[in-house]
Amino acid sequence: MAKGSPQLEWCIVRLGEDHNWWVDEVSDPVHWDVDGLSIIDPRQVDHIIELIDPLREYGFDSDLFERAFIPFRITKDLGKGKVRLARTKQPLLESEEKLFALPDVIDEENGPYADFLDHITRLRVKLINELLDLEEKLTVDEVEDQLRESQNSDFIEGKAVHLFSEITAILDFMPAGHGEDDEEGEKGAAEDEDDDLPEVEEEDEEKLKNDSSLKWDEDDEDGDKEDDEAKPGAKGKGDDDDEDDDEKSKDKDDAEDEKPTRKRGR
Repeated sequence: MAKGSPQLEWCIVRLGEDHNWWVDEVSDPVHWDVDGLSIIDPRQVDHIIELIDPLREYGFDSDLFERAFIPFRITKDLGKGKVRLARTKQPLLESEEKLFALPDVIDEENGPYADFLDHITRLRVKLINELLDLEEKLTVDEVEDQLRESQNSDFIEGKAVHLFSEITAILDFMPAGHGEDDEEGEKGAAEDEDDDLPEVEEEDEEKLKNDSSLKWDEDDEDGDKEDDEAKPGAKGKGDDDDEDDDEKSKDKDDAEDEKPTRKRGR
């Protein structure tokens, strides 16, 4: 169906558990199958436009973008996560209004949406080959094969692929060894190395504890104790016994001295 066809005038969309919007009902059920049909919300439209910006200097065609999507505006909130949308003629790239964008997938192989995907894939490859110093230049076929493999994995697992994810997968594509995942991997490896550092410090600390050359405090304390015991006048166990004997002898002498005195008193 051509984009200018009047049959598709409105649609009802719902917010899925994956926080993406999916089409529940359309005004043209003859040409459109709503089973697994996704629609791009205003926030996602803005994100796509932002990702497209670097491609402009590589020959991005704005008309291809506008033909690939059918813009819709919100007309009514139906509640329970459902919204009614009405078709609008405002261009997505120029509109100040927050618009939904339904990819024109009536002809999935040769339609305007398919042309748009092919266009941004070629520009993304061109950008990567210019910015990165690759041993071998990246080709469009290689990118498409990798993206298709990822999509097939999702289909096998029974996951519905939202068209927003399909677009951003192309616009964010990076060859192995140059993506954010690899940077995160390097960052994680560095953090793992940092995690090992405390163990090394503990081992060093243990070695320091066992180093006899660092036990001077203990040795000095023991030495001081022995010196004190060896000093004249220092009291040991034997000294205490001698003191007891002297006290007893003194008491005895005092008692003898007191006896004559008492006699004289009588």
